[in-house]
Amino acid sequence: MDKNVRKFRNQDSNPCIEESDGSQKCLGANNYDNSMCTAYFLRYKKCRKYWHSIMLQRRRDGVTPDMPAAAERQEILAAVGGKPY
Repeated sequence: MDKNVRKFRNQDSNPCIEESDGSQKCLGANNYDNSMCTAYFLRYKKCRKYWHSIMLQRRRDGVTPDMPAAAERQEILAAVGGKPY
C-alpha cells in the first residue's frame, strides 16, 4: 500500500475516516453526482475543521503529538457529549 494511502487510512493520524468513507459511499451509490451528497461533504468538512482546531490548540500549548491518538479522541468526544459536527 502506498505511504500516503496508509497515512490517510490510519486511525491515529486521520480522525475523519468515517466521514470520508460515508461521502465516498454516497458518491458511489449516486453515480458520482456531487449534488446528492452535499450533507456528507459538509459533515466531512466540519470534522476536518474541528480536529484541525484541536490540533492547532495542542500545538500552541506545546502538547505532542499535535493530533490526539484515536483513543484520546474518543475521550475528547465523550467529554463534549458526542460529535460536535
